[in-house]
Amino acid sequence: MKRLASIILAAALAAGCAADRSADTDGTIYVTIAPLAEIVYAITGDDFPVEVLVPAGASPETFEPTPRQFIALNRAQFILSTGLIDFENSLVSRVDNPEKVVDLSCGIELIEGTCSHVHEGHHHAHAHGADPHVWTAPRELATMARNAFEAIMARYPDSVKYEIRYDAYADKLRQLDEECAAACAASARKCFVVFHPALTYFARDYGMEQIAVEHDGKEPAAKHLGEVIERARENGVRRVFYQSQFPKSSVEIIADDIGAECVEFDPLAPALSDNIREITRLITE
Repeated sequence: MKRLASIILAAALAAGCAADRSADTDGTIYVTIAPLAEIVYAITGDDFPVEVLVPAGASPETFEPTPRQFIALNRAQFILSTGLIDFENSLVSRVDNPEKVVDLSCGIELIEGTCSHVHEGHHHAHAHGADPHVWTAPRELATMARNAFEAIMARYPDSVKYEIRYDAYADKLRQLDEECAAACAASARKCFVVFHPALTYFARDYGMEQIAVEHDGKEPAAKHLGEVIERARENGVRRVFYQSQFPKSSVEIIADDIGAECVEFDPLAPALSDNIREITRLITE
């Protein structure tokens, strides 16, 4: 009888612990920036609520989660991040369970560089001194999707549907990579000018040259601006890109000088794959 009572007690304690663990999370999956939500939806469908930390229109470079958001993050089951933006790395030390923070950039060959930024007098250098824009190129995005899938499957190892959905998304990304590679190879455009260097990985993967107007995270000095204009002329640049997070005036001088068109794009757009496809079209036409 004593042994039976011990078994019942152990089972009750185990059930209590399981209940406590389930109470630790509300099932929500957080992503740090909007483009990462596509990865979660592609793998899990509508099985979980997905929330974005950085609100639309805000800059990830200067963003800091609010106390209310930290309360929500401590209830989330996952926090998926690029692992390369300042505030993302501070999450690891500021949430109750650091293991729920998933660094999606693991396994990517990072492009080193200061890639620093100055906003309203404050200097921000990205983690590891690496360019953080890994989500803007299909090959790097494929690695990020794999990392997300592995984290989700570790929690739900018996979910066949997540594996099926991930395989379909991986195929989609392979096709996107092939499309981008073919478009860049066939294009006479081998160089593009952009205000903020958000397409560094894209340029590396497809043999393109990215000329950034922004220099060391600051407005360009006259000398650098002159060099950009000269290189743009030499390469027959007809479009000068600027992110929607920056004003059109940031590139107007260059565009006017070389007779080019100013083109806006948003690297933080939530429709990630479609956005990459459209950026490719704009660069290669």
